Amino acid sequence: MSSGRFRWLGRLPVQVLIAIVAGIVVGIMAPHTGEALQPLGDLFVRLVRMVIAPVIFVSIVTGIAGMRDLGSLGRVAGRALGYFAVMSGFALVLGMVVANVVHPGAGFAVGKGALDASKVAGYVAKAHDTTLSGFFLGLVPDTLVSSQSEGNILQVLLVAVLFGVALATVPGGSERLTGLFEDLGAVLFRLVAILMRAAPVGAFGAMAFTVGKFGVAALAQLALLVATFYATSLVFVFGVLGVVGWLAGFSVLRLARYLGQELLLVLGTSSSESALPGLMQKMEAAGVPRGIVGVVVPTGYSFNLDGTNIYMTLAALFIAQACKVDLTLAQQIQLLGVAMLSSKGAAGVTGAGFITLAATLAIVPSIPIAGMTLVLGVDRFMSECRSLTNFMGNAVATLVIARWEGTLDGDRLKAALNH
Repeated sequence: MSSGRFRWLGRLPVQVLIAIVAGIVVGIMAPHTGEALQPLGDLFVRLVRMVIAPVIFVSIVTGIAGMRDLGSLGRVAGRALGYFAVMSGFALVLGMVVANVVHPGAGFAVGKGALDASKVAGYVAKAHDTTLSGFFLGLVPDTLVSSQSEGNILQVLLVAVLFGVALATVPGGSERLTGLFEDLGAVLFRLVAILMRAAPVGAFGAMAFTVGKFGVAALAQLALLVATFYATSLVFVFGVLGVVGWLAGFSVLRLARYLGQELLLVLGTSSSESALPGLMQKMEAAGVPRGIVGVVVPTGYSFNLDGTNIYMTLAALFIAQACKVDLTLAQQIQLLGVAMLSSKGAAGVTGAGFITLAATLAIVPSIPIAGMTLVLGVDRFMSECRSLTNFMGNAVATLVIARWEGTLDGDRLKAALNH
């Protein structure tokens, strides 16, 4: 009787939630111990990243090979990129509008000379690698297999698409190899399920480190910025994406409930990548064809960063306000345009949110790049929200593209969201 009563403790989402709370408690009560637990979170994220490249490759190859009309591949990719551009624009504009209404940095009186740019020098150096020319050069791997070893999502995507198209166009004989890839995919997703059992340990370590190192008190000085960012992200997810989902025939609130386990994983690890395999599995289970899942989800992880886009314009204007730099409307529009480009140029770069902010500020000289030190202390607290928003944006995008293609299984989607 008692074992049945506590059966819910065996559910992975519950274990992850308990681990997050425990990590916060340890971080508050024993900060040094919390800091020392960082390897637990890092190790789990590395374990998941280990399988991301092969999961994406196999999913895309089998999805394309199973397409009867290869012409639909280009149409899906074109629609996805168009959708990403529109939603990125919405996110950037929303961040800019909120910053102008709330003025989160207005209470600061920071002189330009008082800022130490050396604290963000590393991010500025990495920002030079986020140009569009660097992005296109980095799109093609050195060899056919190096994309798998280096784990660059866009390189994996390119190689998988080319391999899938080649496999689909081989006259005869392709069925045997396609079946082999499908069997390999089943093994990889079983491996993901095994790795996910360690999710509570990873979430515990990551959360204990975050709170232990930066402390809850670190939020106090910049509480308005953090609160504004979280509130803006909620408006975007349940307002903008909510309307998009309603037009496409599904509820974003129910979608969030369906993806609850993955959202908790993202929250605990501050990484949307940790939930990428799970998102691909659940989108396919919700009635999205494997070919669309394989193209939209990995591409979205590089091009559809809604949370990062909101953060970029909001943080940039916060820094300008804190440093008493008055930007004209034309300058803010320039900032928005630069942010749109730099967010794409930073695709696949670790810590993309802070790095793209550095890249954007470097091109808008009226805002001191040293002002990034103002948000450096709380960036980790905002990274969870960035990751959650990015994750939900890609889940919605996958369902919307499938709906546009007329290939979304409405019955399976309804069953999944109502379960």
